Amino acid sequence: QVQLVESGGGLVQAGDSLRLSCAASGRPVSGRTMGWFRQSPGKEREFVAAISRSGSSTFWTNYADSVEGRFTISRDNAQNMVHLQMNSLQPEDTAVYYCAAAVPGWYGVDYYTSGARYEYWGQGTQVTVSS
Repeated sequence: QVQLVESGGGLVQAGDSLRLSCAASGRPVSGRTMGWFRQSPGKEREFVAAISRSGSSTFWTNYADSVEGRFTISRDNAQNMVHLQMNSLQPEDTAVYYCAAAVPGWYGVDYYTSGARYEYWGQGTQVTVSS
């Protein structure tokens, strides 16, 4: 079992930055692709970013179009953590942000844009951006 706990959310103004962190425990997640998703009230959960697992032949990151160039996903395998640096935040970024650990293996970058590919989820952290 893997437990994921997000932190770093809060209330900020448009244009500000936040850094979300996801701490994994129970088992190492270095061998899993990790992702961030978000969900706003009345909307479906959506993909935000994903990062390749340790040992992948090619390091990669992938972002939703809406956050490309503003958000950066990173991981610290030694600390069993994943981060999401969010810059130039906008009101439309307001959501609960979830960290997720994908099923083991490699299935292609696009595979990890679907929440169905993830096995473990955190409880979420609220990000609110005021205009």
